[in-house]
Amino acid sequence: MIVGQRKSLQELQEMLTGYKKILLAGCDTCVAESACGGRRETAELAAALQLAFQMAGREAELKETSVDRQCIQEFLVDVVAAAQDVDAVLSLACGAGVQALAARLEKIPVFPALNTMFLGETAERGVWLENCRGCGDCQLGYTGGICPISRCAKRLLNGPCGGASNGLCEINMAHAYDPPVPCAWEQICNRLQSLGELERLYTVKPSMDWSKAGAGGPRRVVRPDQRL
Repeated sequence: MIVGQRKSLQELQEMLTGYKKILLAGCDTCVAESACGGRRETAELAAALQLAFQMAGREAELKETSVDRQCIQEFLVDVVAAAQDVDAVLSLACGAGVQALAARLEKIPVFPALNTMFLGETAERGVWLENCRGCGDCQLGYTGGICPISRCAKRLLNGPCGGASNGLCEINMAHAYDPPVPCAWEQICNRLQSLGELERLYTVKPSMDWSKAGAGGPRRVVRPDQRL
């Protein structure tokens, strides 16, 4: 189970500044349970954003699509196809889904519409990559869809530490990781360069508010319709 909360309209508008044709991509399984990422929520957010853009005197064309799970490659085919003629994608998936989609769209920026609050247990044997820590304050919109919290050993927010070698994190030198751990910030820089948006790195990000990441004890999220 993955629980998320939608980012504010103001933050979404700021992230999408400069993009005229935007695809909203919903995720119908995990985050839909917390009423923030399903097909219905995707339509609601599209309508809210369209109204906000109109009130700001901004022209924007919004498209919508939705799949069962954005973290599964086979399900992303329809989203990738729908994204071919847009300037940016706004994903209503968890952080893992945003990163999976960004990896498939090399030339199209992918932004998170949600803050992933926490990830529940999956009782299934297999192999998983922890590409999202559920920090509650998603930074993927600023780092090209690659998470510096889960994929950088030092959780750096403002560029690499300088300890990487040949594209690999320095932790590989002290531990025999298999497969080796790549430098997340080299991946971020390469991704932003391919998008032509390296200037994003000129903005210095403030320290994270770790209280959103469970530092204050177990987090509790209530679906909006349960408050009625």
